[in-house]
Amino acid sequence: MDTVFVVLHVVSGVFLVGPMAILPMAGLRTLRSGEAGAVATTAKSVRLFTWLSLIVVIFGFGALGMSDPKYHTSFTSTWIWLSLVAYVIAMIVNLVVVIPAMQKAAGAAGGAAVAGSKPAGYSRISAGSGISALLLVLIVVLMVWKP
Repeated sequence: MDTVFVVLHVVSGVFLVGPMAILPMAGLRTLRSGEAGAVATTAKSVRLFTWLSLIVVIFGFGALGMSDPKYHTSFTSTWIWLSLVAYVIAMIVNLVVVIPAMQKAAGAAGGAAVAGSKPAGYSRISAGSGISALLLVLIVVLMVWKP
């Protein structure tokens, strides 16, 4: 059963957390092109994948609960609680910074993009999605390294 939860954890991580990290960056491209509808749709998708990423945590706790006692893994293992802290911060950044900035930018992106200028909210989306992606990379490093 341990293997089943680990597989579900990794697969859901790839297919749910991956889009959570990459979609905001794709949204930046549509924002630069002035496609307000596409930016709004991307913001909805980012929100959906951010919430769905909780499934990865659930499967992770399942894998933790089913792990062999010889590995001495528990919630107090440094790599586990640090991963959870990084995940919570990444989720908050997406929900509080990235998604609202994308929604606001979608409302302001009705006109054509002006050459050489950044659209409204571009910097917030870029910084927020970059921070979120780096935190998610940190989680992968912790899961592999297990300090």
